[in-house]
Amino acid sequence: MRRVILAVTGTIAGLVALLSFKSHVPSVPVAATTGGSGGSSSSSAPSSSSSSSSSSGGQTTTVPGEFPQGSLASKLTAGETAVDGKAANTAYGPVQIQLIKQNSKIVKVAVLVQPANTLHDIQIGAFAFPKLISETLAAQSGKIDAVSGASYTSAGYIASLQSALDK
Repeated sequence: MRRVILAVTGTIAGLVALLSFKSHVPSVPVAATTGGSGGSSSSSAPSSSSSSSSSSGGQTTTVPGEFPQGSLASKLTAGETAVDGKAANTAYGPVQIQLIKQNSKIVKVAVLVQPANTLHDIQIGAFAFPKLISETLAAQSGKIDAVSGASYTSAGYIASLQSALDK
């Protein structure tokens, strides 16, 4: 009988301790700027990419990664034109891209706005956007595959890409 009481008491104490546990919320290392056209911010990322705010005056979120972020319009060479796609709303936040075209061919793609509410959103973007960009450059159209594990982000990217191609 003592063992049963001890086992029940131990189980209850363990459940109380488990239910009262509060996990910490990780701080998100994101540099976000809000401003009109002409303003810029840069991130000290390990890659050689830098970023600036979009010409639409909206919010541009920059995150260290291996894909172009922010507007590329200031870095255009002769014969290149920049086309901004519409911001596509996803379940985790907006996605907006910018295409750089030269002779009707897509030569560069940059991510202007991406979901960055949590560290997980940032990790998904760092994983998905390089794959989506390389597929866009290879396909030269909006008919690209979504990235597994980033379905909403991929759908937002494809919607913004298609709106830029339609302009």
